[in-house]
Amino acid sequence: MNKVKASSEKSISTSSRTMSLLSQLEKINLGSVLGEADNARYITSRILHLVQSQEKTRKEMTSKGSTGIEIILSTLESTKDPQTIVNILNILIEVVSVGGGRRASVLVTKGGTQILLQLLLTASRDTPPNEELMVLLHTLLAKVGPKDKKIGMKARINGALNISLNLVKQNLQNHRLILPCLQVLRVYSTNSVNAVSLGKNGVVELLFKIIGPFSKKNTSLMKVALDALAGLLKSKTNARRAVDRGYVQVLLMIYVDWHRHDSRHRYMLIRKGVLQCIKSVTNIKLGRKAFIDANGMKILYNTSQLPVIPAGGPVAQLYNLPPDVDDVVDESDDNDDAETESEIETENDDDKDQQFKNDDIETDINKLKPRQELGRSIEDLKMYEQFFPELSENFQDCDLVSKEPKPFVPDANLSGPIVVPTAGEEHSAEPSQSRKEVALKESNPLLTEEYNRRPAFLELSKIGSTRDSSLHQQNDQRDLLPSCQEIVKGLERISLQNSPKNDQYYGTGCGRKKESKTNLTTPAYGKPCEHVSPCGSSLFEGSSVQLGKLCCTGVDSEEEDSRSNSSGEQVMLEVSDVSPVHDCDLYIEMVKTTKSIPEYSEVAYPDYFGHIPPSFKEPILERPYGVQRTKISQDIERLIHQNDIIDRVVYDLDNLSYVVPEEADVLKFNSKFESGNLRKVIQIRKNEYDLILNSDINSNHYHQWFYFEVSGMKTGIGYRFNIINCEKSNSQFNYGMQPLMYSVQEALNSRPCWTRVGTDICYYKNHFSRSSVAAGGQKGKSYYTITFTVIFQHKDDVCYFAYHYPYTYSTLKMHLQKLESLHNPQQIYFRQDVLCETLAGNSCPLVTITAMPESNYYEHICHFRNRPYIFLSARVHPGETNASWVMKGTLEYLMSNNPSAQSLRESYIFKIIPMLNPDGVINGNHRCSLSGEDLNRQWQNPNPDLHPTIYHAKGLLQYLAAIKRLPLVYCDYHGHSRKKNVFMYGCSIKETMWHTNVNAASCDLVEDPGYRALPKILSQTAPAFCMGSCSFVVEKSKESTARVVVWREIGVLRSYTMESTLCGCDQGKYKGLQIGTRELEEMGAKFCVGLLRLKRMTSPVEHNLPSSLLDIENELIESSCKVTSPTTYVLDEDEPRFLEEVDYSAESNDDQDIELPDNVGDYEATNHEDGLSDSDSTRILLS
Repeated sequence: MNKVKASSEKSISTSSRTMSLLSQLEKINLGSVLGEADNARYITSRILHLVQSQEKTRKEMTSKGSTGIEIILSTLESTKDPQTIVNILNILIEVVSVGGGRRASVLVTKGGTQILLQLLLTASRDTPPNEELMVLLHTLLAKVGPKDKKIGMKARINGALNISLNLVKQNLQNHRLILPCLQVLRVYSTNSVNAVSLGKNGVVELLFKIIGPFSKKNTSLMKVALDALAGLLKSKTNARRAVDRGYVQVLLMIYVDWHRHDSRHRYMLIRKGVLQCIKSVTNIKLGRKAFIDANGMKILYNTSQLPVIPAGGPVAQLYNLPPDVDDVVDESDDNDDAETESEIETENDDDKDQQFKNDDIETDINKLKPRQELGRSIEDLKMYEQFFPELSENFQDCDLVSKEPKPFVPDANLSGPIVVPTAGEEHSAEPSQSRKEVALKESNPLLTEEYNRRPAFLELSKIGSTRDSSLHQQNDQRDLLPSCQEIVKGLERISLQNSPKNDQYYGTGCGRKKESKTNLTTPAYGKPCEHVSPCGSSLFEGSSVQLGKLCCTGVDSEEEDSRSNSSGEQVMLEVSDVSPVHDCDLYIEMVKTTKSIPEYSEVAYPDYFGHIPPSFKEPILERPYGVQRTKISQDIERLIHQNDIIDRVVYDLDNLSYVVPEEADVLKFNSKFESGNLRKVIQIRKNEYDLILNSDINSNHYHQWFYFEVSGMKTGIGYRFNIINCEKSNSQFNYGMQPLMYSVQEALNSRPCWTRVGTDICYYKNHFSRSSVAAGGQKGKSYYTITFTVIFQHKDDVCYFAYHYPYTYSTLKMHLQKLESLHNPQQIYFRQDVLCETLAGNSCPLVTITAMPESNYYEHICHFRNRPYIFLSARVHPGETNASWVMKGTLEYLMSNNPSAQSLRESYIFKIIPMLNPDGVINGNHRCSLSGEDLNRQWQNPNPDLHPTIYHAKGLLQYLAAIKRLPLVYCDYHGHSRKKNVFMYGCSIKETMWHTNVNAASCDLVEDPGYRALPKILSQTAPAFCMGSCSFVVEKSKESTARVVVWREIGVLRSYTMESTLCGCDQGKYKGLQIGTRELEEMGAKFCVGLLRLKRMTSPVEHNLPSSLLDIENELIESSCKVTSPTTYVLDEDEPRFLEEVDYSAESNDDQDIELPDNVGDYEATNHEDGLSDSDSTRILLS
């Protein structure tokens, strides 16, 4: 106790002593003390002693409200005594040396920079100048200067700019003096005007006298000189001066010398400094030419060929320094694509010049709270009454099910039950023939009829070939879609022609296109199909649709014989493997009414055949160590060893007259079909191609989505593809994701599916610079490369590559039409409307699904009309195709005959907009619509002309709010490019305030925790869903997204964005696997199951459940967040850095997934659970 008291007294004594000394010094400044010079010298020496010995004194002098710095600076400005000046400079150096930049900033705000520069000017007039004073002045200026953005201008105006330069010139051998002078020159050179001025006075030549070959002496001076030189050479004038004097060659020689002698890597910072100087010089064309002429590429390439670095140990640590220590990172890209959906994905959120009225949305509770603002008059909203006929329909003329549902008997227009494929189901390796025939004849008669149909103009021919038996192990999908396979064999030279009936039905959709006639010729490759009857010369009026070039290697003769011997009996796949909603002929009819900007006339085979998920699992690819460095080295070799460089354009959309080379060794490319994206292809080496993507239409960026065709390949050869103009700063391609490939030859062999392919996959920054226009006004931005290598299994195959599983607008139209034709109208109320037309004239479908009323009695009609609404939307971003596959699963589940689906339809009315951006999807965009804007940033103030789908989607919700029928749930389906698993973003005031550190204002805030119910349910029922990745924070950058606007303006508590990974899962049942369409469709079905359970929780029986059951339960994501400012927060990266990471920052604002119990991901809803009572179900959910 006595010790504590003594310590306290000592602290008080020290504090009072410092304040007493400062008070005496202030009196001296006022001239009220005799012998002021001696007194000032004594007092400042006492203060210096205290500052050097006690941190408390340093803190006290710069604390808020303290006048210590002002008194010290005032004394420095007024005194003429050299010793007092030295004492004060030492005091200030001690104060700013500890405590980061804050104390230096305090000195700047008190006018310290101006006083120091004036003192420097005065001291420079002495002959000779006081060395001690000059060292201290420059040391202090070097520490304070970086915190004063205007120090360069101040030094130039004061005339102090050349003082430091002259000191260096006159004292080249005095390293103690020139070291702080060079530090100050480095600070001055950040100002471009100063850099030019110093260059004219010979600073570049001077610095080259200081830097030199390897030496263990004066390495600190060498490092500072290189830093100053790198800054000065950023000026084009100085860079030209360096080139003219041959300094590029000198820099290369210096680098080689240091690299050769620094075998233990102790002087990495010096080598880095030389490289920075070379980089600065090569920013100009003359510098690049001088660099090439000096053999710079080969020199740097040879010095970079290091042995493979081990994964652990001191050497690994040396090469795996964090970026803020010694990683060569282009700082201009450090915050590239901060995905705030700029996901922070990302992507050009809101216009930076736009003035927001809600600048403090994240910290002001009053602005954050939802408040219903319709924004449109009731009269205006009445236009949407036509989309809600279910609210006025009396069903008097309908044949309704009375008390018991009638058995559903398939007839000519109806199929059997639609079974949602479940990802967890495994199929037997060799299913019996009888079982397949039963599936064909009994389970789904319509499927048999549809797949037995043949176009009238097609005949089949037998084409012999030898198939590689090692392609796949035999599985039950080998015999799938035989009729499609037979059809394909006759398609290599046809134009698809519709019937007169279809002419009448679809003719109005393409009236603006000119009539055309096409002469059909047989391609000259492969063995021709001999028995194809002529198609006639009259094509579809106004539009011609063609299938692309087909590989003619065919299928095995034995396989063909076995099918022909069956006399039309075809082996049927299991119904759970293929959805009956894919119809090849219907797809072609849908394509004819789809309007694209390039007026596509071809159909991609994957879209025509459809996709059946493969039976085998596709694990997340293990990244081989060193692959990124290897690929970058190969890129550099292009400039060094050019003997094998071809550099020939082989595909160019900008030059339509370009003739594709007919050489056997050149791959053929194509992207002129719906959703295709590939602009240009350059053959680099014999088996290596650079690919350039199209930007979104009416935009100059968003290069990420790709979908293109490749043909003319050989087997056993590794083809490298480099997509060289991607924009995101990181990608799941670095963490195990593979691109997708579809082989037409495999489809011929009854395996029509997209599969994950590619080896040596990585994603890295390349040397191609983006223009300032394309980079949003920022200079120095670079593009990124996706590179992957593929070995094709079939010679002369036709293969398609895609960023993710394609799902076109025509596929959606076909899907909806099939669902409408297959449903039972006595059980299911299904209605398809056109919400509006897009800018290109395509219709935006609006789907309504619910259960038909039991009868037309008043009670049943009343119950029908009073069902709560669920509002779903998807595909606002065209490149997020996984959202459409999830929506497909949702639609098929809602239209199925599953008892729980019927219960769900009886519980809700579903309003669904399955594709909010049809134009973007059709034209192969990644993020925008035809207006060149991100539609998910237009929900606050959508323009009816530029953003019609958003305007009218919001209008539907505003209408529901106006008639007091708010949806129980709104969910917008999205895809996430940087995180794994499926998760949700929701809206919560309390969690937002927590994340922004406004605890005092939010501690008494009462909030309905129901927004967490649905994500919790999904985390227990959907294997791919991860609750730990969910976030319920409302960020300012998201205030114009659907989720936030529907929550704030419409007033929907459960307003979500559901994000599905493009890669795979790292938890639960699918841990370590890449995600496929089966899992995505399952997620859509599980979402529906979750809504059914949500209904049980929100029913009157369970209405009085204690709110603690839905409480946050310590799951708040603040544990994984770092608050950086009142309006922003940074989430931990969800992926670790990898050792060979080169020159790009793996930024991500995505939160790290929280570990879930092992049994969470494996939980699946069963029929038994669907039959549980409400209370039992709720108990299971909340336990």
